Amino acid sequence: MTTLDNRLTDPSPAGTRDTGPGPLPLAVLLSGTFLIVLDFFIVNVALPSVQTDLGAGDTTLAWLVAGYGLTFGGLLLLAGRLGDRWGRRRLFRAGVGLFVLASAACGLAPSASVLLEARLVQGAAAAAVSTSVLALIGDVYAGPLRLRALGTYSTVMGVAAASGQLVGGVLIHADVAGLGWRTIFLVNVPIGLAAYLLAPRTLPDTRLGRDAHVDVLEVLLTTAALVALMLPLLEGPRLGWPAWTWASLGGSLALAALVGLRVRALQSRGRRPLVDVRPLRSRPVALGTVAQTTLFLGMASYFLVLGLYLQQGRGLGPLGSGLVFSILAVSYMAGTRQASRLVARFGRWATVGGAAAFALGHLGQLLAVEETGVGGSVLWLAPGLAVAGAGMGVALAALVGTVMASVEPADAGSVSGTFSTLQQLGNAIGVAVVGNVYFTLQDQGAAPAFGVSLVCLVAVVLGVAACGLGLPRAARPSAATPVEVAEPCVP
Repeated sequence: MTTLDNRLTDPSPAGTRDTGPGPLPLAVLLSGTFLIVLDFFIVNVALPSVQTDLGAGDTTLAWLVAGYGLTFGGLLLLAGRLGDRWGRRRLFRAGVGLFVLASAACGLAPSASVLLEARLVQGAAAAAVSTSVLALIGDVYAGPLRLRALGTYSTVMGVAAASGQLVGGVLIHADVAGLGWRTIFLVNVPIGLAAYLLAPRTLPDTRLGRDAHVDVLEVLLTTAALVALMLPLLEGPRLGWPAWTWASLGGSLALAALVGLRVRALQSRGRRPLVDVRPLRSRPVALGTVAQTTLFLGMASYFLVLGLYLQQGRGLGPLGSGLVFSILAVSYMAGTRQASRLVARFGRWATVGGAAAFALGHLGQLLAVEETGVGGSVLWLAPGLAVAGAGMGVALAALVGTVMASVEPADAGSVSGTFSTLQQLGNAIGVAVVGNVYFTLQDQGAAPAFGVSLVCLVAVVLGVAACGLGLPRAARPSAATPVEVAEPCVP
């Protein structure tokens, strides 16, 4: 083990650090990000085909969506610590490899039960990939390159989410080799294999070694608390909130209290707990994390209610609905590409302005829905979609840059795990709350249900803008501190 600056500017063993690391490490990392985010959304368009082909029941179909989110979100904190201990590159590579195997198992599944089991493994693999990416970006890139890399990360994450329906619709419609819905999983295999093979040659193997202690009891309590919280949020709206969902939510609070007691006990012994709140004492990290959770609360639920309105209300198929989503995806990409320049010029006002534009886009769609209902041209939605996508892109990229630029290298894995966990919780809470608003009102029609949902989303996004007002005037990367790492990469 040698001491090496965590914020490497070039992972190459050849020592050409004056040229920087180049785009290949980021391409490897973001291919993993794209796959795990895309798979969260793409499965929705395949559910009817899966039900017909495999005879899957409604409960199994629901768990194909919820189960992925459950294992993904429930294992993120543990994955972050394992990356610190065993090596972030090793964890990323293991996660990508497991994701490839699980995707192949999904695509070749002979029964609904096998498909569900493979889907749960996919979620666990996604947790390993997700928590490694942000930390590794900080290991490879520094200064302006790091801010641009974080902006590109935000672009890829949002485009993967917004394009899920389009990509899924195109793949199923193409019916390559008669595989139908199976192609949405099998397409992951070549992309994932490329990332798996390139990772050792492009990424540093950063780790914290002895400082990355894993306490089994804390892991069990933390995982149980997250599952007890996320399970009812994912399943409650579909089941009508039976008694067990409320009992589970109450149990999650009790388990969280036990986690707190265990954390104190570990700290009293001089150990670093899995749930590390020290980085949250930094104002940018704390406020940025709250804003990011709120933003994801509004993003996942927005994609849900928009998809329901387009398909149930306007009668569009997966491909037609996906084409409408492409307006959102293109404008989102444009927003994230401008985010670093806007942050450099306007500081925290980039986040505030992005969130305000996101809210304005919702209001534009609301006016279109009030005017046309479920009739007329779908292009009436286009201006609102474009503004919302651009605002969402700017807000997300600015927040990711602000938070991760304020994190010390030794805390990168912990913060990345916490960050990703709260994103998944934001997704689940948003789908539960805003989705429940839509489902409650859908008997009155898709247009009123979508309209009220948009009003709720405006309030959520304005909360992001309010948090943005408390961020630093300009995001500046913190000073690097040395950590223990193995050799940067294998030639």
